[in-house]
Amino acid sequence: MNTLSKQIWFGFILILLSALTYYFHYLIFHDAHHIFIYMVGDIAFVFIEVFMVSLIIHKVLEEREKRTRLEKLNMIIGVFFGEMGTGLLAYFSDLDPNLDTVRKDLIVTSQWTDQEFSKVSKRLNAYSYKVEPGKLNLDELRCYLINKRDFLLTMMENPNLMEHETFTELLRSVFHLAEELKFRNDMKDLPHEDLGHIAGDIDRAYRLLVREWVAYMKHLKDNFPYFFSLAMRTNPFDQNASVIVGTIPPSCMA
Repeated sequence: MNTLSKQIWFGFILILLSALTYYFHYLIFHDAHHIFIYMVGDIAFVFIEVFMVSLIIHKVLEEREKRTRLEKLNMIIGVFFGEMGTGLLAYFSDLDPNLDTVRKDLIVTSQWTDQEFSKVSKRLNAYSYKVEPGKLNLDELRCYLINKRDFLLTMMENPNLMEHETFTELLRSVFHLAEELKFRNDMKDLPHEDLGHIAGDIDRAYRLLVREWVAYMKHLKDNFPYFFSLAMRTNPFDQNASVIVGTIPPSCMA
């Protein structure tokens, strides 16, 4: 209320000063006709000024703020993939018996266009993401996810993620998988139904991981070529990927 009262008083003072200025103008020149001509013109321009400020300038500033938020968000997504997302993709994809049918779609190159990313995303949306439950090393996966639990919680607490529903969904699915495994102290001799339930949670996380990874790769290609280069050389789906650039000189191998 105090702030509102101050604003009202400030507005009143400004109007009063304007009226006094016009009054002094009249006392000096005694030309009310001239005063009202310019006053009407100024009032008429106010509507154009409001249009420019509220619609055009505001829209430009809003778009700039949105780009800034998205940039921060993509930095967070990059931290996630660097910390654990790429590792989970490598682990889950190794358990996917049908991966070879879509592996070529996941070998992202610097020649990819926006249309290529769009086509690949559509093809991957139709893919059935499944891991073989019998090959799961649940003790290893449980240990890995529990060690990353604090990291996941920190990510989920970030307010910037509220604007990215699909990535938030990915974090929830990975966190849920971590919680499922945390409450199972003994991973040996799990019932078939329980193992199938965990495999279903992995399938969901796997599908969301691939979707977000492709979108993140497109962002890197469009904006950060140096990060994109590293991402291509650490592609979890590329069996020939190597982080080493070029050939190691013989003197370094001695």
